[in-house]
Amino acid sequence: MAKKSKEIPYSEAIGELEQILSRLRSGQLGINELTASVKRAQELIAICRSQLVATREELEKIINDNTTL
Repeated sequence: MAKKSKEIPYSEAIGELEQILSRLRSGQLGINELTASVKRAQELIAICRSQLVATREELEKIINDNTTL
């Protein structure tokens, strides 16, 4: 978690989400960690969603530019 949220690559965010989910499912999270982990998961989901939207928009632009040639 040392990096700023906006600097985390998609694959790293997904990996961290998977770790959080694994810990949740296995019961490894204590009650004190639960809130922080859920908040972090929410941040990571927002990061992934933002990156996916940006990628989709960029791809649509590329496709549209190529169809006008």
